[in-house]
Amino acid sequence: MQVFFDTSVLVAAFVQDHPHYAQALPALRRVGASKDHGFISTHSIAEVYTTLTRLPVQPRIHPAEAARIVTDNILGHFEVVALFKEDYLAALSSVQLGGWPGPRIYDALLLVAAAKCNAERVYTFNLKDFILLAPPSLQGKLSAPS
Repeated sequence: MQVFFDTSVLVAAFVQDHPHYAQALPALRRVGASKDHGFISTHSIAEVYTTLTRLPVQPRIHPAEAARIVTDNILGHFEVVALFKEDYLAALSSVQLGGWPGPRIYDALLLVAAAKCNAERVYTFNLKDFILLAPPSLQGKLSAPS
């Protein structure tokens, strides 16, 4: 199955104290075992690194460890969907038409990437916003990992 991962699921899979760790890890392992074909957005590379290095966990996740997680555990197993000018314009159009301010643009970008890779499932722990922003072609494909 072609599965697109939101940053929220990727981060949860690497932080044992995260409330969604137990849900996220098996989904990530399915990709690692080639049971699912995993996709992420180019944007998620930066988002995962930023989030991991800013989490209020003890001990803090060192930048070198966060970079290793991204390169070895994500980029080593996931196909990266590149976003280009037209993709950013599509996301911008989506949030502008909906009248949605601020950071929802980032979710819109991820949904553009999910549509580009023809994802059969889109995993996120931010279902409320994703359902609000997703095009009709992705509406039935959004879920949290179980």
